[in-house]
Amino acid sequence: MSNLLAKKCIPCEGGVDPLTGDALKTIAQEVPLWRVADDQRSIAREFAFADFVEAIVFITDVAHVAEEEGHHPDLNLHNYNKVAVTLSTHAIKGLSENDFIMAAKIDAVRSDMLAH
Repeated sequence: MSNLLAKKCIPCEGGVDPLTGDALKTIAQEVPLWRVADDQRSIAREFAFADFVEAIVFITDVAHVAEEEGHHPDLNLHNYNKVAVTLSTHAIKGLSENDFIMAAKIDAVRSDMLAH
């Protein structure tokens, strides 16, 4: 499992460059189910659930993790049982390590749901 799970998001108020090039490619490999946007400003993944309630439980669980980490994804519930998740570091108008930490933690939320 990714070492990103052991990390904590660090508040980002800007002043750092977004991830690009080899650094972006390397860290993106740690969350292979996430897609880097063509403009390299965000990553996204869609999750499908058995029903509406399971999707809402996932959203709630992700919200708790996001609050703990201080890094909040965009969540879009659609088609009653699908949740599209997008991560970006708005302060730098691109991707930071925080986005990948959250992606790994969101993947862990989904894995935990599947295990129960």
